[in-house]
Amino acid sequence: MNSKTLRVLEFNKIVDMLRQYASSDLGKSIVDKLEPSTDIQEISLNQKETSEAVSMILKKGSLGLGGLRDVGEYIKRVNISGVLNIEELIHIGDFLRVSRRAKDYGKSESKNDSFPVLEPQFNAIETVNDLEREIERCIPSPNEIADDASRALREIRRNIKIANDRIKEQLNSIIHSNTYKNMLQEAVITIRNERYCVPIKQEYKNAFSGLIHDQSATGATVFIEPISVVQLNNKIKELHNKEKVEIERILALLSSRVADNGEIILSNADILAHIDFVFAKGELSIKMNGVEPRFNTKGYVNIKRARHPLLDSKTVVATDIYIGKKFNTLLITGPNTGGKTVSLKTLGLFTIMGQAGLHISAFDNSELAVFDDVFADIGDEQSIEQSLSTFSSHMTNIVRILDNITPNCLVLLDELGAGTDPTEGAALAISIIKYLHALGVRTAVTTHYSELKVFALTTDGIENASCEFDVETLRPTYKLLIGVPGKSNAFAISQRLGLPEYIINEAKEVLSHEDLRFEDVITDLEISRKSLIIEQEKAEEYRKEAQRLKSEAQKQRNRLDEQREKIIREANEKARALISDAKDEADSIIKEMRKLQKESTNTQALEEQRGKLKDKMSKVESKLATRKTYKVPDKLVKGDRVKIHSLNQRGIVSVPPNKNGDVIIKAGIMTVTVNIKDLSLDTSEEQLTYEPKKFANNISRKKRSNVSAEVDLRGMLSLEALDKLDKYLDDVYLAGVSPVTIIHGKGTGALRKAVHEYLRGNPRVKSYRLGQYGEGEAGVTIVELK
Repeated sequence: MNSKTLRVLEFNKIVDMLRQYASSDLGKSIVDKLEPSTDIQEISLNQKETSEAVSMILKKGSLGLGGLRDVGEYIKRVNISGVLNIEELIHIGDFLRVSRRAKDYGKSESKNDSFPVLEPQFNAIETVNDLEREIERCIPSPNEIADDASRALREIRRNIKIANDRIKEQLNSIIHSNTYKNMLQEAVITIRNERYCVPIKQEYKNAFSGLIHDQSATGATVFIEPISVVQLNNKIKELHNKEKVEIERILALLSSRVADNGEIILSNADILAHIDFVFAKGELSIKMNGVEPRFNTKGYVNIKRARHPLLDSKTVVATDIYIGKKFNTLLITGPNTGGKTVSLKTLGLFTIMGQAGLHISAFDNSELAVFDDVFADIGDEQSIEQSLSTFSSHMTNIVRILDNITPNCLVLLDELGAGTDPTEGAALAISIIKYLHALGVRTAVTTHYSELKVFALTTDGIENASCEFDVETLRPTYKLLIGVPGKSNAFAISQRLGLPEYIINEAKEVLSHEDLRFEDVITDLEISRKSLIIEQEKAEEYRKEAQRLKSEAQKQRNRLDEQREKIIREANEKARALISDAKDEADSIIKEMRKLQKESTNTQALEEQRGKLKDKMSKVESKLATRKTYKVPDKLVKGDRVKIHSLNQRGIVSVPPNKNGDVIIKAGIMTVTVNIKDLSLDTSEEQLTYEPKKFANNISRKKRSNVSAEVDLRGMLSLEALDKLDKYLDDVYLAGVSPVTIIHGKGTGALRKAVHEYLRGNPRVKSYRLGQYGEGEAGVTIVELK
């Protein structure tokens, strides 16, 4: 893409903004080389990189790459056996630490995290933790090597400390001695030429035994190394030389390890430089509220709510720009400073940014085309090069554009034909637009010429557009209106500014009738457009209000449904509890009745128990009736399909209700008498079938969770065992459990005989048999229920 267009559209300023977000010189060098691509696959990959970087930043925070620097020169030197100094090795350690942190940053925190483009790049980073730790251990700060860097260094520094302590001890004895009190200028220890000395007065220099190393500026003081510490000073100097040699050895060793990992470090440098560049794009996108645009190769551009990224984000006016589907040439007219050139630059800059892999400051689902090149001739005061404002400069640029144009290009022409005779300029402009339109080039043009407005109105594939201007406030709104030709508004603006009306009327008379009529048409179009917008806004408000009311009504219905279901659920739970309690009490009463029946001595007590059972069932029926959540039929006739709610069964009316409301119902193989209050009409389409296992399934579900598949009767008397067996068979029958095992033991066989006699006469038993080998043999009976 030609550099002149990049400069005219101020892409370099976008690059400068991007550069600020790169953390390293490596990343900045990639930013400086950024150019638009014309390969749609490469563009899509670059855009996905940016989008994934944005997602990772928003999820994990910014990627810290502080410490990332170019270590290429260091690797070159160690590869030829060079030795790095302390500062350079610290840089290597920082680089290794950045590599490790970047790799950790790229790890997925959950299965829902998916970064298919960036994740492989993070995974490709190799960490050298042992070298990083060794550098950190040996070099704790930029000015020192740690004592523990090696045993030899630790021993040398220990000896230096011992020698220093002995020297200080000797010198302290001298400066505090009465013998030398008058000779000393001051009672202090000082260092000269890396040797410990004491300050002696000039007149005593010959009397004090030692080596003179220096004297004061006035000559009154000489600095003498006492003869008693000369050997110790010599030893310290020797130890310092050994220390220096040992440090050089440690640095050489660390440099050798850097050389061993040189390829890994260089590979990481390339990866981290690219990641730094990608995350700079992500940070820029977040800064300008950017989105990833979609791309096509059909020349179609549709930018929604575009905001020029170089304008103040708080004041910039968003606008919609589209071209390439119904028309390939857009002709923008309107007054100066109305936003025409901004619209032109926004279209061109977004195209370049998108093809360079950058997000654009617009709404989601904005679409851009991949162009082979973008050409721009923008020459007003907003342009970078002021010289382009003359007609000759315009023509020079246009000639260059026409020489290099291809059908798959975007051309942006500002004030086409300006700077010369209006008639000739308009004719040239129409001719150039025709040529570009015939080639199929996507072209956006700004102009003031009315002839071009008429040309656009009468030519297919060319669309008028204008930048809205508020005559009342004399300010542009900066909104691009596609489909509406613009007015210069010169008369209206002049009148608002105070130009006498008679002068304006005189000017209007100079214009031809056709010109005035055309301007009137434009005015009518503008009025109609504003009216349409107002009506659309009202319609949108009505639609939103209707949607809100609909939503509230739906919420109200949902609340009512929930309340109804809750009431029904609570009623059913209470009904199940009543039935369960009634069943338990009925079982107890039946057991007592059987006991009385077998004794056959107390008929009055038997009748009392029967009365209790009847009363209990009547109470349950009464309570259930008060909790019904169904409609009791007003009238029933023979053949009506009904639902028996207490049994949760469906049936057919055999005999209509009598005066007490009792109805005889055929329910499967059973015929039952039920009060009409326990019935409702069955409106289901299902065919009635008898399913004994579902008889009273409300009780069945409760029992099934508690009943066992076997019962143990061993150790019981026959009467006690049969009572327990009778209760057990009721439970398993209601629970739908079959077959079951009755454990009676072998013994004398009396209990087994009593059980078999009971089973033979029980209507719920389908068959029974003694257990087989592995089931308990003769000690158990296996019963299958109907």
